[in-house]
Amino acid sequence: MTGSRVVALGHYQPERVLTNDELATMVETNDEWIQSRVGIRERRIAAPDESVDEMAWRAADKALANAGVDATEIDYVVVATCTAIDRSPNIAARVAARLGLGHPAAIDLNTACSGFAYALATADQAIRAGAATKAIVIGVEKLSDWTDWTDRTTCVLIGDGAGAAVLVPDDTDGSGDSDQVAGVGPVVWGSVPEMSDAVRIEGREGPFQQEGLSVFRWATTQLPEIAQQVCERAGLKPEDLGGVVLHQANLRIIEPLAKRLGAVNAVVAKDVVESGNTSAASIPIALSKLVEKREIPSGAPVLLFGFGGGLSYAGQVIRCP
Repeated sequence: MTGSRVVALGHYQPERVLTNDELATMVETNDEWIQSRVGIRERRIAAPDESVDEMAWRAADKALANAGVDATEIDYVVVATCTAIDRSPNIAARVAARLGLGHPAAIDLNTACSGFAYALATADQAIRAGAATKAIVIGVEKLSDWTDWTDRTTCVLIGDGAGAAVLVPDDTDGSGDSDQVAGVGPVVWGSVPEMSDAVRIEGREGPFQQEGLSVFRWATTQLPEIAQQVCERAGLKPEDLGGVVLHQANLRIIEPLAKRLGAVNAVVAKDVVESGNTSAASIPIALSKLVEKREIPSGAPVLLFGFGGGLSYAGQVIRCP
């Protein structure tokens, strides 16, 4: 069975930088309070007229350019987002139109912060099944549209942006040390139904709400074991990992999890510091930056793991393009 591999990534973030000091003029908070609790220093906020599909298109266009793949070769587009305002057409269809694609399958997927890992798995499985040949997977969010800027427990967390990955068929098994191998490993995914209300954007206007302490406790106690399962499914030990890219929710979750997992040789993504929590966009943005800076060697195994609304989670190991 032919698998898939990631050949390139791309990301886009809005120009406006919102610092903690600026937030302190809007709501009762301060830089020390924010950094000590979640590790965020600043985040990017989209302009009022900057749409979800525009950010997704910019990230996808960059990923295609980095891959050297013509847009007309893409026959599957999947967009992970929980912040689209319009119900129809979906974001994937609008991105396909902006990119000038032919007649691709185009779907949106909403599992909030785990969305990119879910979307990557569906694209991988479509290629394995022969239902697609080349795919583009996008995580994009404009959380600023759904934020109560008077609530310091949530407004200090969020950021906007998009990240994308291009997938092509891969006849290898994803093993070996060739820098041409970037196989997508088996997904481990699931949910915690009894915590389905822990992260919410309800109704026509929101706002974004979460039971932060409950999510923090679940992530710090349950995620290490699930992340270990992802490594086992990929036939790897944590010490074999060259990179760890978790959902960028909170630095106090990311650092302890990587340590407990035993990924002693891995570069750990900490993009939350400068981008905040961008939900489904956080993993591809963080990974794209690491690849762009060549901080992870080509061909190195990288653990991707997302968790959030639902409470859903998903993870897989890929080979770094």
